[in-house]
Amino acid sequence: MAISLRHHIFRGYRSRGGPTLRKYCRMGHGSAAISSVVLLALVVAILPRHSIAQGPAKEVRRVLILNIFEPLASPGVAALDQGIVAGLEKSPYQIELYSEDLEAALFPDEASQRQIRELYIRKYRDRRPDIIIAVGPEPLRFLAESHEKSFPGVPVIFCGSTEEMLGQLKLDSSFTGVWGVAQPEETLNAALRLRPSTKHVVVVGGVGIYDRMLELIARQSLKNFESKLDFTYLTDLAMPALLERLKHLPPHTIVYHTAITEDAAGSYFIDATQSVPMIASAANAPVFVVDDVDVRGGTVGGDVESYGAEGRTAANMAVRVLNGEKPENIPIAKSASVYTFDWRALQRWGLKESDLPPGSIVLHREPTVWESYKWYIVGGLSLVLLEALLIVGLLWERARRRSTETELADTNDSLNKLSGRLIDAQEEERSHVAREIHDDYQQRVAVLAIEIAELAENIGNLNGEATGRLYKLWNYATELGVDLHSLSHRLHSSTLESLGLVAGIETFCEEFSNQQEVKVKFDHKNIPSQVPGDAALCLFRIVQESLRNIKRHSGANEAEVLLEGVGENLHLSVSDRGKGFDPGARSRESGIGLRSMEERLRALGGHLQIGSRPMGGTKIDAWLPMESPVSV
Repeated sequence: MAISLRHHIFRGYRSRGGPTLRKYCRMGHGSAAISSVVLLALVVAILPRHSIAQGPAKEVRRVLILNIFEPLASPGVAALDQGIVAGLEKSPYQIELYSEDLEAALFPDEASQRQIRELYIRKYRDRRPDIIIAVGPEPLRFLAESHEKSFPGVPVIFCGSTEEMLGQLKLDSSFTGVWGVAQPEETLNAALRLRPSTKHVVVVGGVGIYDRMLELIARQSLKNFESKLDFTYLTDLAMPALLERLKHLPPHTIVYHTAITEDAAGSYFIDATQSVPMIASAANAPVFVVDDVDVRGGTVGGDVESYGAEGRTAANMAVRVLNGEKPENIPIAKSASVYTFDWRALQRWGLKESDLPPGSIVLHREPTVWESYKWYIVGGLSLVLLEALLIVGLLWERARRRSTETELADTNDSLNKLSGRLIDAQEEERSHVAREIHDDYQQRVAVLAIEIAELAENIGNLNGEATGRLYKLWNYATELGVDLHSLSHRLHSSTLESLGLVAGIETFCEEFSNQQEVKVKFDHKNIPSQVPGDAALCLFRIVQESLRNIKRHSGANEAEVLLEGVGENLHLSVSDRGKGFDPGARSRESGIGLRSMEERLRALGGHLQIGSRPMGGTKIDAWLPMESPVSV
């Protein structure tokens, strides 16, 4: 369902995501613009619930809401209109919504009402509504008196009026709707349950049309109580005089407020937001009311009408008529009243909630301390009970933690020392094996190769095949000597020991490039001339391990090695543009080499950074403190 609100002051304005909002209203009455703003707010509040700008175009149906008062001048009318607009959402049509009011509070005289009604008849003569919703007794009386002349054949749905307010007028078959049910006697019964000592009932009201209608209903409904209680009707006073009277009511009195839209001095009021708070504030007795919008400003409440629910019921009937049902086939309904009370007023007058009628709704109830802070209280008591145990437990845990931390610190120191000794032992063993290979096995292999070569040259009578096999053995022996030399260098670089860190890494990079078919670019800057042996060996081993990993895993054919001095640190970077890997997903087995690098650096106060991602290459950054400021 989509709703368009039509008014000349909104012509051309289009709400975001919604239909054009316009409303045609009589010219010359500025207050109509205010009422249209209220109805516009109601429509806009409802429109976002559905995407009304989407889907195929729908058939248009015109709905005219005819109010007794402007919505801003009557919260009751505003609540009814809001319920109507909400109920019209169920319509399958594009609703073109018109809103007018008779301004019965400001222009109650017969001549003014006749002019306003004639204006509406002319205005909608060429823009015939598909249905009219009459809100309040005056619009209903207007349509009942002149329906066939003013809006022939147009169905009428009514709400916001009681059956008594219609008087002797009869409704034809085009009418159906919701009768409001005002039950002052039920409110008085509830008041007597709350205040059984009541002796006096003061009924207050105004002189407006609607005020007089409610006063008449109250007089008829409360007639059966006149033999038991003393009734006073304060319905013909100016507001100041009325308030003064209410300040001096006798003990054991209750006040029943009907409505004051106009007082005896001709002053106009908005009943719910102006009259009701003044009455409740001035009266020295509890004030009971007729409808739900008056349960405010200090009133106690009562058996009240729900205007919002009544408006929704009327709108549902209107939707049924728009869908093709005839009004005479839809029975007239009666609104259900509900006992509604303000908890704050009950407290003010010392009225017990337990004395309320069953099923009563209590508004603005302040929870008790236990209700508000029940779980805080329970939690607090639990904390108090557990606090001693927690303190003892925490003290014991702190002592145990300190003992454990001391043990862990000692263990870490021992592990660090052991790790350092293991690395030193490993390097010593490597150095020993490298010297054995270089000084013994490599020399012996070299001698073997020379002997084979000389044997091949001196044995001339061997056939060609035997000579070829000797030369082949010589080649194998020569290659074995080269491999032993390379292995010796990897185990212990004599270049590193004799020429220093830069030369050692540079030589290794060249040998690695030649032997492994991986082009290694080496660069260095700001490196001290004297680098401690432990630091040099640590960085050299990291280069060895990194380049071997590139050959084994990355698939790259190029690598870059950068050695530089940065402040008081040595920085080594080894990078490639190979397959890469996820550093967080490396397994225990696949990360032994990396952990070895980290352990070497940690033992010397350095740290390792690994940057890599799948198919994005890998970069190893090693940082190690240095001492010598001299550069080469």
